[in-house]
Amino acid sequence: MSSGDGHSPKNGRLVLAATPLGDVGDASARLVSAISTADVIAAEDTRRFLTLAGSLNVKPTGKIVSFYEDVETARLPKLLESIRDGLTVLLVTDAGMPSVSDPGFRLVAACVEEDLPVTCLPGPSAVTTALALSGLPCDRFCFDGFAPRKSGERAKWLGELVNEPRTVVFFESPHRLASTLEDAVKVLGGDRRAAVCRELTKTYEEIRRGPLSELAEWAAEGVRGEISVVLAGAEPRGISVSELVDEVKERVSAGERLKSAAAEVAGAAGVSKKELYDAVLLSRRN
Repeated sequence: MSSGDGHSPKNGRLVLAATPLGDVGDASARLVSAISTADVIAAEDTRRFLTLAGSLNVKPTGKIVSFYEDVETARLPKLLESIRDGLTVLLVTDAGMPSVSDPGFRLVAACVEEDLPVTCLPGPSAVTTALALSGLPCDRFCFDGFAPRKSGERAKWLGELVNEPRTVVFFESPHRLASTLEDAVKVLGGDRRAAVCRELTKTYEEIRRGPLSELAEWAAEGVRGEISVVLAGAEPRGISVSELVDEVKERVSAGERLKSAAAEVAGAAGVSKKELYDAVLLSRRN
């Protein structure tokens, strides 16, 4: 059972701290204080962390350990032991919020499992920064991490976004951006609106907005830097359930099971699969 008070008997805790995306001026006063007082600092890249600390004119007094993807699991026991012993462990990644497509999730989950206190120093996030700058609807959105690397998997993933009504934010590497946008044009259509956010908060920050076809053409010339992509949600198709009954019937006549045919057609049209299934059954009785 969780204690709910945010403190263990020895006051040990895990502190997740957001770090600047590029401009060190975005670092919070709480981050500076945490760096100077934490007993242990788990950093995705220790050299980059020390560079950040130097830029902030703060000297870490705690032990600094590396905490990147390949060693994340191996580092867990020692870090958990430190928290159990009453120490403060500060977790920082290279930029933005730990756990969001960065190391951290496993450590947080392990602390939750043991009812060890976890707190957060909020701050910069490429996800919400890109979303706010995109010019696309922000009232409902989802974050999909990094786009799949392989073309086949990427096409399947994009297929799942064909009827996604929410704005979608995802990360992509600069050398794969062109091929990802090209695939997006094929699967989602060239008119789907999007924004490519490059080097957020840095000197050469650039936001490109427009239809996917234009963005793909631009990216084909080569893009550098950290990339966040914001994709507009699908426009409602406005198709009624009754208009889809014949399509389901045709698929059933071709050998598909009624339930699976109704589910796929309903999913593609953005309507209730139960309503469509019932409508097909009703049409058979009439």
